[in-house]
Amino acid sequence: MESFVQTHEAAIRLSAFIGIFAIMALWELAAPRRALTLSKTVRWGSNIGLVVLNTLVLRLIFPAAAVGVAAFAAERGMGLLNIYQIPALLALVLAVVALDFVVWLQHVMVHAIPALWRLHRVHHADLDYDLTTGARFHPLEILLSMLIKFAAILVIGPSVVAVVIFEVVLNATAMFNHGNVRLPAWLDRRLRWVLVTPDMHRVHHSVEDDETNSNFGFNLSIWDRLFGTYRDQPRAGHLGMTIGIRDHREPREVAHLPGMLMLPFRGAITDYAINRRQWADPTPPTKGESR
Repeated sequence: MESFVQTHEAAIRLSAFIGIFAIMALWELAAPRRALTLSKTVRWGSNIGLVVLNTLVLRLIFPAAAVGVAAFAAERGMGLLNIYQIPALLALVLAVVALDFVVWLQHVMVHAIPALWRLHRVHHADLDYDLTTGARFHPLEILLSMLIKFAAILVIGPSVVAVVIFEVVLNATAMFNHGNVRLPAWLDRRLRWVLVTPDMHRVHHSVEDDETNSNFGFNLSIWDRLFGTYRDQPRAGHLGMTIGIRDHREPREVAHLPGMLMLPFRGAITDYAINRRQWADPTPPTKGESR
């Protein structure tokens, strides 16, 4: 199994990506949560173009990818799960959960460190919010993410199968929770106790600083609840909230590929700080908001 997964890792991930993308695209077309402000053709062309560019860069610089590092660690007995013998299924679950926590920590870090926020702005500067937003990252951030993932694999010691499952699940949930779709309120309330839902993560893409600095999860919702960064709803409601970054609203800068690639090198980041509360409303958000 390990050998098969390692050999066909790229095909497995691509097949899963195309399948989930198609499902989410049809769902958004049939029942969009919000009206889009920009042409989908322009945004999707740029966002998907960035995905293609990032894939080429990663394959050129890291041809073995994360599965290669996992195989390397297993061969040399590196990582906690390679040192301590535990049942295979439990090891797989622990590996996926641990890697998800690393992604959550990384997400908090790129919001907390101004130099890294410059890179991460590309993800947040999208003026609309749909499944392509979930894959919209600057190439330099993608390279940094891969290096962090390599380090985590060497420490944790997940199997090749666990790494591939984690990456497929992460890509799928990122497209799901960035989807311009709406779940029934009762289902959203129950599901977000375990998984990050579209309404939960959309709060994170608000222009309001304190809302942006909440709901960092991409897959499991437990980390935001556990570490106090969970926010139930945006103050303005999901239809009234503004998506994007307050100081970057020009489509040529944030919706076209050349502008997106140059965005980290534009402007100053002066008083941005994680969990800045000057926008805070004294009244807590209303649960079950449906605006």
